[in-house]
Amino acid sequence: MESSYTIVIADDHPLFRNALFQSVNMAIGDANLLEADSLDALFSLVKAHEDTDLVLLDLKMPGANGMSGLIQLRADYPNLPVVVISANEEPSVVSQVKAHGAFGFIPKSSDIKSLIGALNQVLEGEPYFPDISSSYSQEHYELSQKIATLTPQQYKVLTMLSDGLLNKQIAYELNVSEATIKAHMTAIFRKLGVKNRTQAVILLQQTETEH
Repeated sequence: MESSYTIVIADDHPLFRNALFQSVNMAIGDANLLEADSLDALFSLVKAHEDTDLVLLDLKMPGANGMSGLIQLRADYPNLPVVVISANEEPSVVSQVKAHGAFGFIPKSSDIKSLIGALNQVLEGEPYFPDISSSYSQEHYELSQKIATLTPQQYKVLTMLSDGLLNKQIAYELNVSEATIKAHMTAIFRKLGVKNRTQAVILLQQTETEH
């Protein structure tokens, strides 16, 4: 395989970044590998390197809240393949990642052989996801699909609601008016099919499994 790929490894753990670095080199040879340890650093790299072929993204990084990093990447760079590499391998997380348009999901527990196989598959243009159908309900799948209809800003508002912030605090954090937040809320409730913030937060929490 040609070694002309530009790949961004976005993970805030240096040891894991190093392990990924070695695995990518073993999979595809002398790639141009860039590293980011936060969401801001990731977006700066992608902006500076328009020829980026792939982003390997950890969900839990400074600046990221839940799926927010993935959602923002998909919104800003819809043609850039993003593969999530996460320690949280719950079916609900894999399903959400898929619903939000990721090109793949690689569990951090994967051995080197599996990791190299997954990377090769992705770089050949084939999505890679572990099989979750046997232990995953249709209800959870539909929940993930609903959450995936939210815009990046709506998702941010929902995660802030989940953290217990008031409209006024969310407006301050996002540097917008309270009226804008209320408009976002209306749209969020409509998309999720709920009537109030409590129901919206419960829906979000049902799709997330914290470790």
